[in-house]
Amino acid sequence: MRTLIRDCNIASPGFEVKHGSILFKDNIIYSILTPGESLPDADLTINANGLTAIPGMIDIHCHGRNNCDFTDGDVEGVNTIGINKLKEGVTMMLPTTLTQSEEALSAAFDSIAHYNGKGVKMPGVHLEGPFINPSEVGAQNPSFVRMPDINLVQKLNDIYPIHKVSFAPELPGGDSFVTDLLAMGIVPSAAHSAAKYAEFKRCYAKGLRNLTHFCNQMTPLHHREIGLVGAGLLHTNVFAEMICDTLHSSPNMIKLAFKVKGVDHMILITDAMRAAGMPDGEYDLGGLPVMVSGGAARLRENAALAGSVLRMNVALKNVVEITGLPLSEAVRAGALNAAHSLGYKNIGRIETGFTADVALIDDNFIVHNTFVDGEMRYSLD
Repeated sequence: MRTLIRDCNIASPGFEVKHGSILFKDNIIYSILTPGESLPDADLTINANGLTAIPGMIDIHCHGRNNCDFTDGDVEGVNTIGINKLKEGVTMMLPTTLTQSEEALSAAFDSIAHYNGKGVKMPGVHLEGPFINPSEVGAQNPSFVRMPDINLVQKLNDIYPIHKVSFAPELPGGDSFVTDLLAMGIVPSAAHSAAKYAEFKRCYAKGLRNLTHFCNQMTPLHHREIGLVGAGLLHTNVFAEMICDTLHSSPNMIKLAFKVKGVDHMILITDAMRAAGMPDGEYDLGGLPVMVSGGAARLRENAALAGSVLRMNVALKNVVEITGLPLSEAVRAGALNAAHSLGYKNIGRIETGFTADVALIDDNFIVHNTFVDGEMRYSLD
């Protein structure tokens, strides 16, 4: 199957072209054509009419959408999330679980294992918790917090592959937990943590290179104890995953993080909960009541932020507007960096030989089409 997207502006890391064309051959980007080149024959030709082609985005931290949550343990809910994430220009995601019981987590993994695959790709799970600091639970359920347990990770991984585990590195055995995760091919990431910098460094020495929802539920920067926020700014080779909705971090903090770290190790995430794509109202997150109003999801009990209702295309728009980065650089944070953090190759660029995961957006960052493995799976029309 040869698919041609003609007359599109292309914004890919390190590459921009106006009014170019992209040819897919099956699931691979076969060629990129500049204006004036003769267009090849194709089985399907799509006229983009000046829309901008960006690499399909990768959301490695998303709990749900359209009133569905992965920890519901419902296959139809997984299918609903997978289809609707396409509207954000997302082509790959890590379904993300919450701090729940082993039984609930097993049910969630089983439902993900039965995903029909008709929407975005879900190659592996992001296990957020339950190995977190009880003093930094945020919107996680404190009833199910437990110490790092590689045996539980192995049990869940046997149901469906785990790609990332977010945990508090200061907990007993945190450094050996990093070693065990890496031996299984799983990315360790610091989250919901009260770790001091020295505690981070012990895990960093073992290979920890990720910080989950940077700045949120982690030790803040102080001039006598730089904590995890300081660690993320100091170590430019550490990936900082950021919720760029301007609520979880202010625009100035977003600008500072991108300026200090540079775009190569910033990753856009949504941390979206079930209310994403839904109207304001009452929802729940892991059994905890949540009120959504004015684009903010907060626990009813204490008004703490409870995930987000952010969409990836809006996160990208915010970063471009806040940082002033050209779109061809900002898209690194939307796809390529996430792919690198997970060890994926040939994903995250519009480049010959790369996977044909592409989104077409307009000047307002509204997604018009999403292509997964060369197949158009979403159209705004």
